[in-house]
Amino acid sequence: MSSAATTKKPVLYYAPRSPPCRAVLLTAAALGLELDLRTVNVKAGEHMTPEFLLLNPQHTIPVLDDNGTVVSDSHVICSYLADKYAGPDVALYPKDAAQRRLIDARLYYDCGHLFPRVRFIVEPVIYFGVTQIPEDRISYMQKAYDGLEQCLAQGTYLAGDKLTIADLCSVATVSTAAAFAAIDAEKYPKLTQWLSRMQALPYYKANNQEGLELLVNLVKGLLAERQN
Repeated sequence: MSSAATTKKPVLYYAPRSPPCRAVLLTAAALGLELDLRTVNVKAGEHMTPEFLLLNPQHTIPVLDDNGTVVSDSHVICSYLADKYAGPDVALYPKDAAQRRLIDARLYYDCGHLFPRVRFIVEPVIYFGVTQIPEDRISYMQKAYDGLEQCLAQGTYLAGDKLTIADLCSVATVSTAAAFAAIDAEKYPKLTQWLSRMQALPYYKANNQEGLELLVNLVKGLLAERQN
């Protein structure tokens, strides 16, 4: 029996509401790669089971198990998938070292600046019962938009004129942020245009918008309940 015959689809442990998980879904869709999706209920503690901790001792999602190769952190997963599964005409994570450094810088901006600010908006509502989102957290989120606006002055996408994993990872975060911290189109016209461009991707709705709506509805629903 050939090895190809025994190869299974990569397994993704994920939650559809999670922006990092949605980034992986977008990347897989851009690559035309089908994943075996396994939902992890973080609120129920499924990420703390002994079985899951063997996969990822940091007990975070997403986690990818590609036939025994286990990869954690959405940005690392996206780069892994692009390296392994991209066809010759797909340049989501080019081999050129200079291009990679630029894409990596955008990915680090997402994980170091964008996503933490989103987490500080939504997680206190979901896990700690807060009754409103403080204005300073909203304005702090909006300050991060300027970095993206400046990047987009250099090209159509965040790392130049071609779509890369930097865009796919960042749009999962930015689309979430925009639901709670509006993007001023006059102040950030390039970011507004970029977001519209990303939303027009044929695989955007199924792999980002649907999960985004689940998260937004959950957070806004909890806030509304606590206002009464």
